[in-house]
Amino acid sequence: MRVLIAGVAVLLSATAALAAPLPGVRTPTGNIRCFYVPIKPTQHGTLLCDLEHADFARVAQATCMARSGLDWHGFALPWNGRGELSCSGGVLYDIGRDHPSVRLLRYGTTWRYRGFTCTSRRRALSCVNGRGHGLLLSRQEWRAW
Repeated sequence: MRVLIAGVAVLLSATAALAAPLPGVRTPTGNIRCFYVPIKPTQHGTLLCDLEHADFARVAQATCMARSGLDWHGFALPWNGRGELSCSGGVLYDIGRDHPSVRLLRYGTTWRYRGFTCTSRRRALSCVNGRGHGLLLSRQEWRAW
């Protein structure tokens, strides 16, 4: 019995050690959040962003369904490319191991992490990667470049 308990304790400790926070930000209203997801084996990653409420949600959903037959889940900004709609059949990170850990990004302030820069304004949240590509997100609209 002691061996079993010790084994479970070691397994739980190992699982906790493997858990990884995915650093990111949320807007003051809490409507928009973005967080960094590493891509292994490289050291590069992607910024994933989602909106709680968006006026364009139906159009985004229809676009994803028409393009790939998958649900709309937000937006992705890769480390080296243009921002885009994120159409997927589920969560884009390991929910058994990773968890978004977002902090408040007050209006007029900027967050930088691993080559990504996000700035919060009353009108929108804008994020740019190290190559100059980006996303502008608000309840009313989104743009990618």
